[in-house]
Amino acid sequence: MRAMSQMSFHKRLVTSVATDGLYRRAHPFSVINFCTEVEKSELPLWMKRPQNSESHSDEDEDFVLPTDKASWANVREYLEPKTSSRDMIPETDVEKISKVLNAPSDSIGDIHRTLEGCRVKVSEDLVEQILKRFNNDWASALGFFKWASSQNEYKHTAEAYDTMVDILGKMKQFEAMWNLIKEMKELGGLISLRTFSKVMRRYTGAEKWTDAVKTFNRLEEFGVKVDTAAMNALLDTLCKERRTEHAWDIFLDLKNRIPPAPHTFNVLIHGWCKAKKLEEAEWTMEEMRRHGFDPSVITYTILVEAYCLQRDFRKVDDLLDEMQKRGCPPNVITYTIVMHALGKAKETQEAFRIYDRMKATGCTPDVAFYNSLIFIHGKTGQLESAQDIFQEMAKNGYAPNVTTYNTWISVVCEHLQEKKAFKIFHEMEEANCKPDLQTYNPLLKMCCKLKRLKILSYLVDDMLKKDCSPDLGTYTLLVHGLCKAGKLERACQFFEEMVEKKLIPKYTTYILLLDELERVHKNEEKKRIQELMMKAESMRQLGRRSRMQDET
Repeated sequence: MRAMSQMSFHKRLVTSVATDGLYRRAHPFSVINFCTEVEKSELPLWMKRPQNSESHSDEDEDFVLPTDKASWANVREYLEPKTSSRDMIPETDVEKISKVLNAPSDSIGDIHRTLEGCRVKVSEDLVEQILKRFNNDWASALGFFKWASSQNEYKHTAEAYDTMVDILGKMKQFEAMWNLIKEMKELGGLISLRTFSKVMRRYTGAEKWTDAVKTFNRLEEFGVKVDTAAMNALLDTLCKERRTEHAWDIFLDLKNRIPPAPHTFNVLIHGWCKAKKLEEAEWTMEEMRRHGFDPSVITYTILVEAYCLQRDFRKVDDLLDEMQKRGCPPNVITYTIVMHALGKAKETQEAFRIYDRMKATGCTPDVAFYNSLIFIHGKTGQLESAQDIFQEMAKNGYAPNVTTYNTWISVVCEHLQEKKAFKIFHEMEEANCKPDLQTYNPLLKMCCKLKRLKILSYLVDDMLKKDCSPDLGTYTLLVHGLCKAGKLERACQFFEEMVEKKLIPKYTTYILLLDELERVHKNEEKKRIQELMMKAESMRQLGRRSRMQDET
């Protein structure tokens, strides 16, 4: 059922032979061939001697990168051929479980039975880590979840159930999701508005609008109070999926039974803004006033952001002035949004004018504001200035957060400064700031551009070890990047893994890979990709039919 799902990328690193291996006949994109090419050029000098050199060659050397958390600066220790320090590190319970879940399985019951051989003690922390690691692989997550619930001296928390409900909803496994909710009801004390907020969000994300509303109407059946917070959750769910017209109709129907709050109107205004219907957003603000609520700095900032996205900076200035006149002055978030938008629009001088305006009002910068400054300087190629701001943050008592590091890494990767990028990545880990997809994606993109394929493999493996599951965007980036680098075997493997995880590849990705395979006369591989796309299309059609049935 999941032969390629979340397969261990470590296995792909340790297999290296001296030929550009053909795919196995039985399985064209077999995992054992992931790393079968010899990388003919030198390992980048900055990785061998980081203190001495910035220069690099076109591709990696054939060697195994470290797979533990050792310093990138000390990577020279790992240049012994085909050795990995991980062999000397005791296997954790998370890794033991992950090995089982990464192996091919025919059913959830099969996963459950296989896990019986794992001698691990189940804990809340273990469950949290495994569910996070396999949040894009519902079958593995559910198989583990059911097995864990059968272990002595352990009971799932409400948070664990909510996470599993969310995973099933995200992967459109709605029948299994409801079975789990019924189990929660039988056990008692586990269901909350948080549970059903996730359910409604996943239904709207799957374009099952009516099911989201039906779920709201069933709240009391499961002991959840239908109040303002519940109404706001439904409206927020619909608005975030650009169904603001539906949300508005529901609001008109419910407002006489459930009293709205300021947040109710903020949700609706944000929905109209997201749908680029700014006129409707402004008359919703007037409706807010008619209900006796004055628009807050949050309300105004939502509108300011919307006009920033339209690049209507004259209207933005008018709103900033109006906020001051009405005794609702912009805060650091408002100024950050405006400055960031100006920076993206390459209006650098205007962006710094906003900075001066903010300082004149006595508004103090925060971490997000510094992040925006780093972005603006980086976009304009002023990397030294960006570095100064990064260092200034710490001096002023602001610890960089994950967004700070992601912004800085993205800027550096855009300029292909790989030594600096991985130095920042290492500093991020030393600061106990956990990387996420936005950390890895620019690094992966840079590795594709520079053909650093061993380092790319290390990064993908590192992602999985840090419970950062690749999503559609990551797979798309990898397939496109590897195609452009001429590494079609690896591109095909990621394409197959994407489909096996029930992620529907973009048509442009499919055509790009197909064209590249045709160009080099790889007919067998081209046929396999066509079969995979047919499988993906059948999944898409099944989803459409299901939605049509729900609408009728």
